[in-house]
Amino acid sequence: MFGINLRKNGSNGGSGNGNGHYRNGNKHLIELQGVVKNYETAAGSFTALKGIDLRVGTGEFVSVVGKSGSGKSTLINMITGIDRPSSGHVLVGDTAVETLSEGQLAAWRGRNVGVIFQFFQLLPTLTVLENVMLPMDFCHMYAPRERAERAMRLLAQVDVADQAHKLPSGLSGGQQQRVAIARALANDPPILVADEPTGNLDSKTADSMFRLFEGLVAGGKTILMVTHDRDLSKRATRTVVLSDGEIIEERLAHLFPALNTAQLVRATHDLEPEWHQPGAIILREGESPDKLHIVTSGNVDVVVRGPGGEERVAATLGPGQYFGEVELLRGGANIATIRAGLTGGAHLAALERDAFMGVLTESAPTLEEITRLVQARVDENAASRRRNGHA
Repeated sequence: MFGINLRKNGSNGGSGNGNGHYRNGNKHLIELQGVVKNYETAAGSFTALKGIDLRVGTGEFVSVVGKSGSGKSTLINMITGIDRPSSGHVLVGDTAVETLSEGQLAAWRGRNVGVIFQFFQLLPTLTVLENVMLPMDFCHMYAPRERAERAMRLLAQVDVADQAHKLPSGLSGGQQQRVAIARALANDPPILVADEPTGNLDSKTADSMFRLFEGLVAGGKTILMVTHDRDLSKRATRTVVLSDGEIIEERLAHLFPALNTAQLVRATHDLEPEWHQPGAIILREGESPDKLHIVTSGNVDVVVRGPGGEERVAATLGPGQYFGEVELLRGGANIATIRAGLTGGAHLAALERDAFMGVLTESAPTLEEITRLVQARVDENAASRRRNGHA
């Protein structure tokens, strides 16, 4: 449905400069490094973001959730350049966003980031078509004669082409949000950022909007979405939770429920997102893993060899499931090959061996629980091998 071209380089969105890194050393399309944001208020200084580290790879759909005042909108404003960090670095592709002047920021944002607001922010005196053409005019993208045609194609892709010559006031809330999405896509940016995009929509329209986002991600876009709707957030590639200006990776919280907030924040800092193409080998049989991998989107296949050497899929792991913990805790080589699913590939979050062992050292209840889970996994693997003729 969304035939929009996106140029992708490398499994993690690297710029293809020979080492998989972008110009400023970042390996991922979006990297926030130690980002702090302070505000001066009548009541004194307020720290909205406290040393945020966040990495988002190309093609991820990340939802950002948290209580009011937790720093969600401030985080989004750092990435879009709407606001600047007090300290730290905001790296998007080859650009260090915090180093740009206001004029440079406007031009960079117009070409690289599509922003979708809760209240649509369509210009009321321009038609729907003119609203979508505006970013192209501002950034001098596409030939003037092509802009109207492109705007109509985008409106058709979000199913509101029949509203093209109306003013925004003549459209429903859901239709206006679709126009806002079309406008955000006008210059074919690699990133879409949405701040509570479904906040003013009924549940049916919000679901339809979310399906539009899923289609865009399937077409290669990277989306960060602030939302208060936990049910919708679960449909994203992964969810990060902001708590008092610090990030917690939600799947880590599920995996390590005994960790306190400070411990979860530290573990989240150590997570690295990974993207593996369909069928790509993540870990071969006989290799010793050096990471705990959590599946955040897609699936991975656990491939074993039968008595005759034939390969078969013994299990498929989906979002929230993980692998590598047995070998990390007990040592030894992997007894199966792990590969990305043959359809759709897999997004993973990886925790290096030292970080994983640090988590267990800090929390005795977590060590006890992981040890129990590891023993259950070992017993399950042994039973499976007996059923399939292995010694």
